[in-house]
Amino acid sequence: MSIDRRAEIVQAAARSFALFGYKATTMDQVAKIARVGKGTIYTFFDNKEQLFEEIMNAFVEEIVQLAEKAVDPAKPFAENLHRALLDVLNYRREHELFTRLSLEMKEIGTAAAGFGIRMMEEALLEFVARHVEDAVAKGELKPCDPQLTAYVLVKLFITLVVDWPAVSGRPFQEEDVMRLFELYFLNGISDKSGTVTA
Repeated sequence: MSIDRRAEIVQAAARSFALFGYKATTMDQVAKIARVGKGTIYTFFDNKEQLFEEIMNAFVEEIVQLAEKAVDPAKPFAENLHRALLDVLNYRREHELFTRLSLEMKEIGTAAAGFGIRMMEEALLEFVARHVEDAVAKGELKPCDPQLTAYVLVKLFITLVVDWPAVSGRPFQEEDVMRLFELYFLNGISDKSGTVTA
């Protein structure tokens, strides 16, 4: 019974954070949504921060599982990375909690919202770094710093999928993103003679 009550509280808090953001969510709101007394929440969680961290840990786990599910060991690194990052970005874009936290971070700069976003980004970077290490071991990538490479890969992907379409008004098709990703990162834009082409 107490496990079910705890799960109900977590679900109610996740709804509240998604609706109102971190800053505007109160334990009274969570209690009302969960249909429990405020004291019941405190039997499971010491404070709002602890409850938020529980929700973010579960959200991060979902993101990592989604990324792992996209990986097919029989396919090349670039294809797996493209699919995993696209799935994660689509999930984040559609998830109300992430949307609310991003908005709160931009508008108010709430530390807890920033913490939640960083948790997700760090988990994604760890996932990519692990797969970079595997690709290096298989000879698909040259030896490189896995953490730095993961960071560059994720930022490039976000730039192609999110930032560039917002700035230019020209969204890319999925195959265009993959082609550009390979051009700029995997193949490079330098020609064989050493001169740079645009």
